[in-house]
Amino acid sequence: MSSQSDVLNRYIFEDLHARGELVQLDTSFKTIIENHNYPKPVITLLGELMAATSLLTATLKFEGEIAVQLQGNGPVKYAVINGDHQQQLRGVASIQDTIVDDSLKGMLGKANMIITIIPKQGQRYQGVVALEGDTLAECLEHYFATSEQLDTKIWLFSDNEQVLAAGSLIQVLPDTEDKEKQQGDFDHISQLTATIKAEEIFGLPANELLYRLYHDEQVRLFEPQSVAFVCGCSESKCLDAIANMGKEAIESHLQKHGNFTITCDFCKTGYHFDRENLQPLLDPKSQH
Repeated sequence: MSSQSDVLNRYIFEDLHARGELVQLDTSFKTIIENHNYPKPVITLLGELMAATSLLTATLKFEGEIAVQLQGNGPVKYAVINGDHQQQLRGVASIQDTIVDDSLKGMLGKANMIITIIPKQGQRYQGVVALEGDTLAECLEHYFATSEQLDTKIWLFSDNEQVLAAGSLIQVLPDTEDKEKQQGDFDHISQLTATIKAEEIFGLPANELLYRLYHDEQVRLFEPQSVAFVCGCSESKCLDAIANMGKEAIESHLQKHGNFTITCDFCKTGYHFDRENLQPLLDPKSQH
């Protein structure tokens, strides 16, 4: 793997009405699935979903968070990746039955894709589309066509053996009245991008890959952005959750179980609290 893994690159074409993104994931993807005993098809799905969420996060024009969740009635109950404008990602999947068919529909059954956007300032937005395409990339393209009205092409790659994931996004730039030229540029760049091979996107540095794809075009590459797994769980957040139960419920649980054990769904870190730890919640006067 190249030294440029766990990086998102954005670029535009100087003379064309199109923009692009390229994400290559290695350690961040490995960290998301470690401590989880996921079947290989679920690892593949989470890799694609992680690459997709990174690409979508990069389309945000504000500071905030995005969550892309697949929810269905198949063997995979749900899979979700959360990300933010700093490309800090975390994710988890829930499996409720044996996977026999590892296609998207085979794993999720009748399902929806729920995209939740939470700006730091402004209103929360949620878009829901039926998961009707054969691939996650097709479903995301449908989402952009219906909710953003922007021509968008997406390619997703995930290798459950090497545990690598990657993706590319091409989007039309609505910066001209010449719709025919706009569409022609988008189609041209999409055709070039569609030639990406898995071994290239997994093994080449971004600048080398982009040169291979677009060597006849003038590409302006912006400053790359690091992508990382960041869970966000903490002892204080667990204590806040316990405090919300109220004194009576905390006391009842302690009498029955002797302590509280909370395990983070995302990273599987365990947090343990006994009566002494929780005394400030039971008797605020005991706090110094």
